[in-house]
Amino acid sequence: MLNENIIRAWKDEDYLDSLSAEEKAQLPENPAGLIELTDEDMSSVSGGCTCGSSQCSMPWHHWYGVAEESSTLLA
Repeated sequence: MLNENIIRAWKDEDYLDSLSAEEKAQLPENPAGLIELTDEDMSSVSGGCTCGSSQCSMPWHHWYGVAEESSTLLA
């Protein structure tokens, strides 16, 4: 398979879907890795901040530590 077709298959889902099973089997793994996460994958993700309301999920000492660490890195 030509490099141009491999790259197109990695980038263009419609093109990838148009390939035969044999052609798909010849494709190397996408170097970018997994492109989409399933709902199951997303259900196990945690982290971030839910500060959309009056209560933030991150305690004040987290923000204080981040600011303190950032000023040290910039010095």
